[in-house]
Amino acid sequence: MRFVKPILFTTILFLEAASFSAVSGQRAGINRLAPNALVADLYRVHNQKHSPFFQTRSRAFLYKYFEKDLADMIWKDAIKSKGEVGAIDGDPLYDAQDMEIKKFAIAAPSYATGKATVNVTFENFNQPKIFVFTLVNGRTGWRISNIEYGEGRSLRGYLKG
Repeated sequence: MRFVKPILFTTILFLEAASFSAVSGQRAGINRLAPNALVADLYRVHNQKHSPFFQTRSRAFLYKYFEKDLADMIWKDAIKSKGEVGAIDGDPLYDAQDMEIKKFAIAAPSYATGKATVNVTFENFNQPKIFVFTLVNGRTGWRISNIEYGEGRSLRGYLKG
């Protein structure tokens, strides 16, 4: 009996430590991508024809990439347009209807005032483009709050139009 108590005590400590590690590991396992990695993942799924834009199956798919209010605006446009052209009348990741993309690059993020910006550069039909993704960090990680296309045009601007 003298040896049972220390062994029992040690076993309990071991199990508590193991469960704490499992919970901590679970938290670490949540997919919290860096801002540029989130943008890269969005382009990846988009280019594989699994874009969250224009689909009406899952708002959650939009929430994976976009801040809630922007995701809701995209969703509303997709529902309202019923498969036709809505406020977004081209490809929102290339700001074009026709594409011949070359020299595509996603820059490292820069941080200021609780936000991150990620520049995406490419050429479309030999015309250089620089888009600026603005991201905010929330409970679920970084999410895109806008895409600026230049010349005063942005994804939010198209959707508010």
